[in-house]
Amino acid sequence: MTDAPSRRKASTPSKRPAEVDKATRDKPYHHGSLPHALLDAAELVLRRDGIRGLTLRSIAREAGVSHTAPQHHFGDTAGVLSELAASGHRRLASTMADHAAGTEPGQARRKATARGYVSFARANPALLHLMSRGEMLDATRPSLVEARRASARALAGVFDEEPPASAEENSSAFGRIDAAQAIAMTAAWAYVHGLALLLIDGRLNALADSAEGIENAEALVDAAIEHVQVIPAGPGKTKTRSG
Repeated sequence: MTDAPSRRKASTPSKRPAEVDKATRDKPYHHGSLPHALLDAAELVLRRDGIRGLTLRSIAREAGVSHTAPQHHFGDTAGVLSELAASGHRRLASTMADHAAGTEPGQARRKATARGYVSFARANPALLHLMSRGEMLDATRPSLVEARRASARALAGVFDEEPPASAEENSSAFGRIDAAQAIAMTAAWAYVHGLALLLIDGRLNALADSAEGIENAEALVDAAIEHVQVIPAGPGKTKTRSG
């Protein structure tokens, strides 16, 4: 009879806060999935609360883990955001490649690539904004450098040439390119990125509503891609052409 209370006490031990915290933290480690789960949580917070709401604590809370878990895996806020931006660049590159697949080199492929960029922006507006916030990211993080290189090369399809590989490639998101390629890439990038931002920020809605024969802002952007395409115009020069 005297043993019953002690047995009951032993069978239901109370957990101290630290033990509860550790148990919660360890759950997502199954199959090594915690870093991926944290990035998924970060993207959910980004979509719901915007860039201002994206903190280590909010990410940990969304993932249901210890508030120290993001720091343990990514170092600091810039580390988490850089990995999330890297994921965005890889997905952007994949979307552009999917749109360009099966098209002939030249105008058709450039337009398809541009449409892939805009399609990604429409599906991931908050992520695209984060990818453009250089002051919040660690530009030296290897995964981000490589992912930016991947999206830059995919975008290079807008004007048909990829930046060549070189010994210095690891120090630059774009590899080593000549002046003509840099100018053409800048013009193409500014054009398609500008269209994407105008669209996702709602800046084209009023213009589209005012235009006869234009159904909406998405149709206006598609028409702009179809009729005004940035193309290279020879060494060191770029131009725009309609049609």
